[in-house]
Amino acid sequence: MNSAVNQQQSCVLPILLVEDNPVDIDLTCRAFARSRLNNPISIARDGEEALALIARWDSGETPPSLILLDINLPRVNGIEVLRTLKVHPTYRRIPVVVLSSSSEDRDLHDAYALGVNSFIVKPVDFDLFVEAAGQIERYWCELNQRPM
Repeated sequence: MNSAVNQQQSCVLPILLVEDNPVDIDLTCRAFARSRLNNPISIARDGEEALALIARWDSGETPPSLILLDINLPRVNGIEVLRTLKVHPTYRRIPVVVLSSSSEDRDLHDAYALGVNSFIVKPVDFDLFVEAAGQIERYWCELNQRPM
């Protein structure tokens, strides 16, 4: 199978949004819908719920093609979720993009030290957020080459 076909198939895989704030969930979903994102978006509302998905993926549920991860989560924070994902023998290859309101140097340093693929501070303005969502989709679903 050629890489263009592989890339097309990877783009119909779900995107996992790990976010606890209902306003940010709505904003993110609206921004991706406005940018005409084709991938279904699944949502984990805290870090514990995100980590519980690993067992479901191990049981045959389709893992996401991309994880959008907030840092400030209840129960288990985003840094711990990232740490768990990046040491997993199978799921460590899933690209993880931190999409957070935090611009703290410590969060940025910790995320990159654990292997995050990108760190984006959420734009507050909706139009800028829509533009960022479109760029995330174009890069991770159209331009980025993933191993199969």
